[in-house]
Amino acid sequence: MTETFTIQIDRAEGSLQRLIGLIERRGFHIDRMTLADTGAHREVRLAIRPRDNSRSCDVLGRQIDRLIGVRRIAPAPASNAFAEEASVCPA
Repeated sequence: MTETFTIQIDRAEGSLQRLIGLIERRGFHIDRMTLADTGAHREVRLAIRPRDNSRSCDVLGRQIDRLIGVRRIAPAPASNAFAEEASVCPA
């Protein structure tokens, strides 16, 4: 089951690497990722799925929220989470 999150992180060195590292270490695959600069912060949209059924996306969301540099995390509706990017960059 794929979950989609919208995460606002600082533009500080290593913040994106910490985010991706946490997701990988906690047993999740990143299926899709977009990144946009919004001034002092970056907005990251991630479509993730667990490697097995014992992993919980809710727990991962709480762990991401505690990372240094994370300003906000919110679930995004999976149906239109990447629609804006698809219209800007059609395949």
